[in-house]
Amino acid sequence: MTQLRIKELLGRANSILDNGFHLLPGFVMVNSSKMEDILDRIDASIPEDIKEAESILRRREEIQIEAQQRAERVIAEARTEAEKILSESELLSQVQREAERIKEQVLSECQELRDNTIEEAKKIKIQAEDEAHRIKEGAENYAEQVLNNIENDLAQLQTIVKNGQMYLEKLKTSAGSDYNGQAQSAQQQDYTAANYPM
Repeated sequence: MTQLRIKELLGRANSILDNGFHLLPGFVMVNSSKMEDILDRIDASIPEDIKEAESILRRREEIQIEAQQRAERVIAEARTEAEKILSESELLSQVQREAERIKEQVLSECQELRDNTIEEAKKIKIQAEDEAHRIKEGAENYAEQVLNNIENDLAQLQTIVKNGQMYLEKLKTSAGSDYNGQAQSAQQQDYTAANYPM
């Protein structure tokens, strides 16, 4: 469930990028508050994996206790029934040995079940922690990449604005000169082609 929720949030982040304002090829301006909200929600979703693993571990321990209690009840009932029957039987010693063997077998199986359950719960917890770490690391890397792209977009926009200001200042300076209309038009076309490629 957590993985699906994080994938959905990452999909929303991609949608924000897709719907952003495309300034130049490869550069997009996005709403920073929306992107920060998505990243915060991704970060808040990550610890759920750990909680789910802990819940599984607790449930495994409850199953172990229930299994042991059930085994003890079965043994107690079997012993009571055996004592009742064996008290009237000539095979008392043989049945007692069989009952002891069954008891040891049940206890052994319960211990094995307990050990296997604990081991499985540990593996599940480790896997959940690893998955949570990978998801968090991926989200952080993705956020860093998005912020770097935004920073590059802003730097390029600043350069374009400065170039435009310099060009306008140059036009003002050269307004009283003897340049003919063709020279000014050619200069403007050269500047436009250099700074605003199609």
